[in-house]
Amino acid sequence: MSSAPSPRREDPRYLSTAEAEAMEQELLRDYRFGRQQLIEIWGHACAVAVAKAFPLPSLPRKQPTVLVVCGPAQNGAIGLVCARHLRSFDYEPTIFYPKRSPDPLHRDFTTQCEKMDIPFLSYLPTEVQLINDAYNAVVDAVLGAEEEVGEGRGPCAPILATLRLVRIPIVSLDVPSGWDTEVGGSGGGISPEVLVSLSAPKQCSRRFLGRQHFVAGRFLPYDLQKKFELNPPQYPGTECVVALPPPRE
Repeated sequence: MSSAPSPRREDPRYLSTAEAEAMEQELLRDYRFGRQQLIEIWGHACAVAVAKAFPLPSLPRKQPTVLVVCGPAQNGAIGLVCARHLRSFDYEPTIFYPKRSPDPLHRDFTTQCEKMDIPFLSYLPTEVQLINDAYNAVVDAVLGAEEEVGEGRGPCAPILATLRLVRIPIVSLDVPSGWDTEVGGSGGGISPEVLVSLSAPKQCSRRFLGRQHFVAGRFLPYDLQKKFELNPPQYPGTECVVALPPPRE
């Protein structure tokens, strides 16, 4: 006699921009997480997600190359940390970081990558070069959820134009660059194959139609999870990221 199927866990909560910002501020102010600490946690988790999406034995090319494209705000710093951890995982990351932040933390993350002999490109390859230069994937750490911080789409428009045309897989960190954080993709956005939501998925990720959607929120204190009614997924073993099923409408 077969047993009845176990009930499906309630879907994770998809946060609005205001809720995500409020939760991050509580982590910084009330729980005494440092900005460097959060960026390090998220960057490591993103590298783990990349490794899960593109495990070394399954890559189609001999060299496990990944291009990490970083913007000037916090998402770019997370990309730098992601690249450093990918290097530790035996991938071969290359970084394109055209508008470097003067923030001392970002400078430190840049130095760490340089000290690990991760190459920095002086220009973004064209969509044809990205394929011919044998990159297995591109990590999109350009805008994320911080488009409104003043850097905007303007300086990043050429980057987005190229990323919209590439045919190799894109991994977007938190919010795909060019997307509206609340409503999702638009004509100026990209179409990633993989999305890594930081702490909790954002409203726009309901519109994500790619192959895998990971969430990196295991580190969140229980009281904070309860306050924001996150309904987090179950993280097996010691995993720091987990793949989400498609959201139910």
